[in-house]
Amino acid sequence: MTPNQPSEDALAWAQRLVRMDTRSDQSNLPLIECIADHLRALHVPLRLTWDDERRKANLFATLGPAKAGGLVLSGHTDTVPWDGQDWHVDPLGAELRDGRLYGRGSADMKGWIGLVVAQARGWLEADLPHPIHFAFSYDEETGGFGALNLVADLREAGIAPAMCVVGEPTLMVPALAHKGVHRWRCRVHGKAAHSSLTPQSVNAVEAAARLVATIADLADELREHGARHEGFDVPYTTAAVCRLEGGVADNIVPELARVHYEFRDLPGLPPGADAEALQARVEQRARALEPAMQAVDPASGFRFERFASMPAFSSAPDEPAVRLAQRLAASRQTTLVAFGTEAGLFQRAGMSTVVCGPGSIGQAHQADEYVSLEQLARAEAFLGGIAAAPEFRERG
Repeated sequence: MTPNQPSEDALAWAQRLVRMDTRSDQSNLPLIECIADHLRALHVPLRLTWDDERRKANLFATLGPAKAGGLVLSGHTDTVPWDGQDWHVDPLGAELRDGRLYGRGSADMKGWIGLVVAQARGWLEADLPHPIHFAFSYDEETGGFGALNLVADLREAGIAPAMCVVGEPTLMVPALAHKGVHRWRCRVHGKAAHSSLTPQSVNAVEAAARLVATIADLADELREHGARHEGFDVPYTTAAVCRLEGGVADNIVPELARVHYEFRDLPGLPPGADAEALQARVEQRARALEPAMQAVDPASGFRFERFASMPAFSSAPDEPAVRLAQRLAASRQTTLVAFGTEAGLFQRAGMSTVVCGPGSIGQAHQADEYVSLEQLARAEAFLGGIAAAPEFRERG
């Protein structure tokens, strides 16, 4: 390893993982089993937790002494798709060019996971005073479902790590906070009719549009009068309608419509100002619209379903995990990030948590995604310093 180049083994692991297709609609089991086989060969105890269909799994492994506490190194194994993007390299090629590793997930966040796995042998040979845990999850990109399952399994097993580093791309600057991400879908049921007989119908698209207008009004209210948290790119809670679908023909009053929307709420909001309170106001508007709809057809109305929820995250500057990350990154600098991560889930499980990893979120989810080798080298040095760091040795 040099200041601008990760070690050969670490880079090989990063490339190996990028070449595996773990888009969220695919199984991640080949990747999980690849890592599990490596750890089993090193006699590392590990746990797998599965989704309901057993098509995907989380991996939790413990290196070092079998005792309470320790440090979790967290990463998600799934990636977003690349359909419709204008790629100039193979998304699964893991190509090295111009000091960069290209490929889907290189920045978000297989580069980090590869570096962590490559350190396993060294940590096993070190005199670790506390355990180092690997936590590699599924379905982070679709709502954090894997991490929810993983954290629940740890709770049931009585495993209680003390600290957690979530290696999302922050350019190796420790991040102290991010917003929560909460998504709902609403199915609007109406009554179809020929468009010349509108009084005999319940127009699902028009009802959905009234709901959309309510969400847009909430977005305006939040922008103009909502709580502020300076340091975020957008320093207030946001609301956005991201999908609106409905209708089958120009002369048929639509029977069904679908609305997908989200709230991204600031950390530390009081009850009544968070995403739950905003959703309650949306549902209140829906209930107010239903009597007129059901006067025509009692079966019409709104059906809500929350399909993703990642809690907001906020850590104090003097938190043990933050101090550890600052030491390992050799910087007193910290930042806030706009994107959601699994950090809030680990924090709620009782771990002092920080977000810090190689690469830029500006490259994540983009065509020709990449992470620079210089960033990977910095992250490898970060990981290599854990065992000797006072914050780990004294508290881990």
